[in-house]
Order: sequence, then structure tokens, then C-alpha cells
Amino acid sequence: MSDAVVPQTAVPNEVDGDGDHSHGHGSSSKAALAIGAVGVVFGDIGTSPLYAFRETFLGEHSLAIDKLHIYGVVSLIFWSMTLIVSIQYVTILMRADNKGQGGTLALVAKLSRHIGATRYGWITVLLGVFATALFYGDSMITPAISVLSAVEGLTVVNAGLEPLVIPIALVLLVGLFLIQKRGTATVGKLFAPIMIVYFVTIAVLGVIHIVQNPYILQALNPWYAVQFFLTDKWIAFLALGSVVLAVTGAEALYSDMGHFGRGPMRLSWFGFVMPCLLMNYFGQGAMIAAMDPAQTAIAMQSPFFNMAPEQFRLPLVLLATCATFIASQAVISGAFSITHQAIQLGFIPRLSTAHTSATHHGQIYIPFINNALMVAVILLVLMFQNSSNLAAAYGIAVTGAMFIDTLLMGVLLVAVWKWRWWMALPVFVLFIFVDGAYFFANLPKVPYGGWFPLMIGAIAFTLLTTWSKGRKLMRERMSEVALPIEIFAKSAKNSATRVPGTAIFMASQTAGVPSALLHNIKHNKVLHERVVILTVLIAEVPYIDPAERCEMTDLGDGFYRVVLHYGFMEETNVPEGLKQMQRCGGEFDMMHTSFFLSRQTLIASPKPGMPIWREKVFAWMLRNAATAMDFFRLPTNRVVELGSQLEI
Repeated sequence: MSDAVVPQTAVPNEVDGDGDHSHGHGSSSKAALAIGAVGVVFGDIGTSPLYAFRETFLGEHSLAIDKLHIYGVVSLIFWSMTLIVSIQYVTILMRADNKGQGGTLALVAKLSRHIGATRYGWITVLLGVFATALFYGDSMITPAISVLSAVEGLTVVNAGLEPLVIPIALVLLVGLFLIQKRGTATVGKLFAPIMIVYFVTIAVLGVIHIVQNPYILQALNPWYAVQFFLTDKWIAFLALGSVVLAVTGAEALYSDMGHFGRGPMRLSWFGFVMPCLLMNYFGQGAMIAAMDPAQTAIAMQSPFFNMAPEQFRLPLVLLATCATFIASQAVISGAFSITHQAIQLGFIPRLSTAHTSATHHGQIYIPFINNALMVAVILLVLMFQNSSNLAAAYGIAVTGAMFIDTLLMGVLLVAVWKWRWWMALPVFVLFIFVDGAYFFANLPKVPYGGWFPLMIGAIAFTLLTTWSKGRKLMRERMSEVALPIEIFAKSAKNSATRVPGTAIFMASQTAGVPSALLHNIKHNKVLHERVVILTVLIAEVPYIDPAERCEMTDLGDGFYRVVLHYGFMEETNVPEGLKQMQRCGGEFDMMHTSFFLSRQTLIASPKPGMPIWREKVFAWMLRNAATAMDFFRLPTNRVVELGSQLEI
């Protein structure tokens, strides 16, 4: 496998606090970044009005469509958006950046540096891995429910178009995944203008109905939400499972923070996106509340599209479809990004990764993930048939990830920010109560579709932890038989013929002799004039200072040990890294350099380190991992692979 990627714990120059990080954006203005964020980041939460308000009334536990429930639901949406998105994510968690990067894995990496060595540090890692696993379920459901809900607007325009909804949605979704390999740079230029038009449109529609029925603004008073619970109790609690659909995408705001910076994203949210969303939700409530009771049931089938006058409904369907397309694009790109992070941190085997932009390293394409998501999304559409059925599956993935983020936030407040307990406890209790209520309100949906993201999460969690455990066992077994490089260098200099050129042996450990070097001298009985043992270390920060990229030790007699350091958001381009080496016996000429890789074959162990079924899963993942040649961007005509067997 020649797995020369090892997560590294010691990290210099960590930045905490309130400083705003806009990595790689140079002199871009805050306003320009804020506009860009509207196009890329807010599509998921921005398309929630298509189905969130409707599902609260028409879901598995339907509500009476009257003033009490309309005002109560609108009040719940307002306060949920305020507490969860505005305060928990945008205000608190966005301060928990890892050198400017956000997201669950970045947060776990940050926490691990503070409590990783403690008795309970592993629990934090497992929570983060499970939240990541749930994200894959979310990234499958989001494109399906978003595009379906938009295309279903055609039935509002013409009920006879209903048979075409699923075929049209499938064509759009397949097209969405097929364009991923071309990258999002060109399409991305259109995202912000379209989403700005979309947000302005839904805000205007909302304001029109609020003006016609301004009494809906009374729902700003949390008493209406309280009254809803006092009246309906258990049914009101279950309704939370649909209300939470209004805040889906909150985690994406935190995850995508590194692309635009904390300041621009806060400006976008508070200054534009949140007001537009609230105006639309209040407008939907105002429209339904002002209707004749005989008409409400029909209007509630699609309140979002019914807000528009009949002649504007088709353009609204087209605009909403574009918006859901963009929202889906954002979550697919997020799946690529989080997979890349997980690979670098050692939770997923190497996968073939294409960089689709010469200037923006964050724009990547992972064919395996893209194809897996496409198959899953197609199956979801065919299985669930409409967006209402998918809504049951959607909530559990989102609320599960939010609940885990809240648990990690509690650790952050105490272990990293060192808040006193009397300050941290009320904040933690508030959000664990709110997020916990949303999560448990979604549990009754498990038989109706909530099982899907849980199943995907369980599978992904098993694969991630199996790979991490298997790699750990492999490194331990290899360390047990490793020969000290100093002893090897002294014994080898007189027992092997030296030939011109440079040989680089990839090693997963920073000590000992790699198996490829032992096999080379055993079978070929030659050594190059310059022998470099190279290890790539992945730090638990997104980016490494280029000045700290290379680390070299001269072992004498033409032997060198080199360590290249990368952040978990960076591309591991070994030839580029070697070009920066000036103290390793001269420059590296790729035409006179050979890379030697070892590929391990696992065999049964009399004392297995993990259950046999997990060993078989790990062996399957090992066989299907991308080659080190591709992952480290090694020149294809300069690589030699040597095989060996290993027991774990």
C-alpha cells in the first residue's frame, strides 16, 4: 500500500479567537466574498421554504390549518432560525475555526489537539466521525428532495404534468452529476446572480402577503410557539420534526466557512439571506391565515408556489429549479471536500481525485463519491416518489449532525475556550435541549424513511472506523519488524553496488526501513547514489506554512530521511514538495529519480487485531484504494512497486 500519509498532531501557529480568516482570497473585498457566499453556501437552507412550512402541516402527524397552528409554526421557524443558525452556528461555532476552516472534522481536529491524549479524547473523534457519516446521508437526500420539490411546482401550474415530475427530476439530477467532472468554476460564476434573484423574489412574494395580512408579524412573539405546545403537547413535539427542515443547511454554513471567511458569511446571513427567508415564511403563513378555510387545504399542498400570481408560477418554478440545482451542487461539492479531509486524516482510503481548477485547490472532483451519490439519489427518487415522503428521511440526518455538533461545542467551551462552568453550562444546556428536542422529534420518522440516513450513516461509520483501525494495526505490525535505518545504512554501504541516480522510498513511518528498500536490496542487490526515505505527514490543520513543508535528516553515506508536511485541505503533490528541498544532496531531477512503493497483501493472522469480518472489509478497501502514484502525483514512468505480505 505504501501508505505514507500519517495524521500529525503537533501543529504550530494555531490561530484562535475572533480573527477572520479568508485563506487564499488575497485582496478580495468583504462585500464581494459575501456575494459569492450567497451563491455557493446558502442554497441548501435557501430552498427549504419550498417544503418546510408545508411539511409541518401535511407530514406524518398533520396539524389543523388554523390561526393557532399557523402562528405557532411560523413562530417556531423564526426562533429555530434565530437560536440554531444565527446564535449557535453563525455566532458561536464560526469562532471555532481551525486556521480559518470550519466543519465537524476541522472542529474534531482542533479539539483533539487539546484533549486527544486524555482518557475521553477518543469519544470526541468517534462523535466527529459519526457526524461525518451522517453527512453522506444528507448529501444524498438534499439533491433528491430539493430538485423534486421544485419540479413538483409544475403540478401547481398544470395538474396534468404530474406524470412528468419524476422523469424531469431524474434527468436534471443525472445531468447535475455528469457535469461534476468539468468542475464548478465556470458554472459558479452564475450561482451568485441566480441565487440573489431567487432570494429577492421569495422575499418580495412574502412581503406582498405580509402587507395584506400584517397580523402574522405577531408570530415574532415566542408566546405563540409556547401556546402551540400547551395546546397540542405531543403532536406539537412531533411537529418539530418538520419545523427543523427550515434550518437544514446550517451545518453547511460552518463547513464552508473556509471558502469565504467568517466576516463575509455573517454579513451575507444577517444582512440578506435570513431576512429574505423570514419574509417568505411569514408570507406563507400570512397567505394561509387570510384564506377561506375551504381553500386552505388545497393551497397548503404547495404554499410556496401558490404565493405567486398564476401568470408568474411557471417562471417561479423555473427559478426555484435553478436554485435547487445550485443547492444540490453545493452539497455535492461539500461531499468531495469532506471526503478529501477524511482521506488526509486517515479515515478513508486513497481515492482518485481530480483538481478542476488551476487556481483554487478546494475545487476537486472525486469520481467514486460522485458516482455513488448519483446512484443513491436516483434510487431515493424512485423509492420515495415525492418530496413529502423524502422529508421524513431528511430530518434525522440533519438533526443527528446538529446534535453531535452541540456535544462537541460543549467540549469546545470548556476544554479549548476555558469558559467557567457557570458560563458554559447554561449555553450548553440551552442548545442540547433545543437540538435534542429536534433530534428526538425525528425519531418517530424512522419507519417512514428516517431509516435511510441512519443506514447510510452506520455503513459509512463502519467503513471509516475500520479503515482507521486497520491502518493503525498495519503501522504497528510494520514497526514491530522495522530495522533501524542507521544500522541498515552502515551494513548496506559495503554489501551493495551503488548506481547513479536517486531512489526515493515511500514510508508510512518516520522511523525504520521501509519494506520496499529491504526488498530492493534483497532482490536487486544495488543501491542508488542517493537514497531518500520519504514520509508524508498530514497535520490536523488545513494548511501548513510553506517554510515548514520540508524536514530533512542526513543519515550519512548518501542516505537521507525526508518528511513532507501538509495540511488536511492541501494537495499532496510530492514532486512539487521535493522541488523546495535544497539541503538533500542537491536538487531532485525527476528524470534521474525513481520512486519505490511497497504494496502490502494482507494474510490471516493467528491473533487478529480486529474481527475477521472487519479484516475482510479492510482488505477490500485496501485493494480498491487509489495507487500511491496517483495520490502523491508521482511521475508515472518513474515508479517501481514491490509487494509484500503482512498479518494484522
